[in-house]
Amino acid sequence: MEQPKLRIGIMAETEIYFSLSGYYSININNTRNTGKQIICITAGKILLNGQLLETNMLCFDPEDEKAASFELSDVTIGVQFHWERKENQQFKGAVQFIREGDKLHAINVLPLEDYLISVISSEMSATSSLELLKAHAIISRSWLIAQVIKEKELGHSDKKYQTIYQTDEEYIRWYDREDHTLFDVCADDHCQRYQGITRQTSDLVEKAVKETSGLVLMYKGQVCDARFSKSCGGVTETFENAWEPVAHPYLQAVYDYNNGCSGLEFDLTEEPAAEKWIRTSPVAYCNTVDHKVLSQVLNDYDLETADFYRWKVTYSQAGLSELVCRKTGIDFGDIIDLLPLERGHSGRIIRMEIIGTKRSWTVGKELEIRKILSNTHLYSSAFVVDKREIKDQIPDKFVLTGAGWGHGVGLCQIGAAMMGERGFSHDAILKHYFVGSELEKRYET
Repeated sequence: MEQPKLRIGIMAETEIYFSLSGYYSININNTRNTGKQIICITAGKILLNGQLLETNMLCFDPEDEKAASFELSDVTIGVQFHWERKENQQFKGAVQFIREGDKLHAINVLPLEDYLISVISSEMSATSSLELLKAHAIISRSWLIAQVIKEKELGHSDKKYQTIYQTDEEYIRWYDREDHTLFDVCADDHCQRYQGITRQTSDLVEKAVKETSGLVLMYKGQVCDARFSKSCGGVTETFENAWEPVAHPYLQAVYDYNNGCSGLEFDLTEEPAAEKWIRTSPVAYCNTVDHKVLSQVLNDYDLETADFYRWKVTYSQAGLSELVCRKTGIDFGDIIDLLPLERGHSGRIIRMEIIGTKRSWTVGKELEIRKILSNTHLYSSAFVVDKREIKDQIPDKFVLTGAGWGHGVGLCQIGAAMMGERGFSHDAILKHYFVGSELEKRYET
């Protein structure tokens, strides 16, 4: 297999300001351009620097790939998260603009290994330990190749891929990269955080990518769909509880601590065990307040998040009923209860019943629950609910006590950072989180 070239969706707007550093050839009329540019849609057509074009796609290819770069203005990062913001971002490689409806998609095209250097610097700090960076390079590469393979398989399948199951009483949905049709992956947390050459990289990041070049995680001849999240909360979750109902043996529940246990000694799918687990602060690699370790994983805006291993959120009755109505489009009346119907192996709620004075409704999976219970995203769906100041069976206040940050599947970034700090090698870190997997060289660079 040759090193793949990737198409990464960066932004989608009606008007995009960008700047070319160096000359870029354009796929229209044998033209070339440099400097400041503006592209937009008018009358259903692409307008580039005031010139109306008879095409729905523009490609800008750098004449000098090593020296040239381009900058996109006002790229939204952290889409729908609590730290969402805009920033200008610079990129290597080519840039494409594709019109879809009333939006222009800006797509960066570059080799996978170049993409990884940015991903590792965007998802982690460039000052992380070498072993942590190597581990992350391998799982990011594995995940990406697995998605490209899956996309090809879906394209050759007659079966419609479905991410929503809905009845009058239940709504089950998961979110994955299949949402993207114009490019391989997006640049935000929905896929893997990618911010071009905007984030400061380091010789160590480049060393980690180079020394693991082409290496992927494999399980029984298949490239692993290697997932990761910020903090598992002490136990990782299974793939099928967060996404499609397909069990991957290498993405099962793992206690995030290497204490000699052969397996979990508690069943967090059971409500009493989950409640005890979430209300306490058990030892785990990701149970840390070590700023040195956290700064390896969390960039400046991530560090704005505190208390991610165990956290609390409080809602008033009025606030919760308004939030849930706005997010679902359903008027539940006053909220009586948020009732867990099914929990995963990490204690994350997979199916939850919202009980109101007007109606009840069941929702899943974990991300849909998190989206409904927050203006952005709740840290995780591993939580228990305390109802306070109850009058006529209607609580005036709800307190959610939770565990972890993210879906919890696969590698726990903060836990892996702590393992790296304690001297674990990258392959030991990977074997801890991806049980039964093996490393294999997929291509040469």
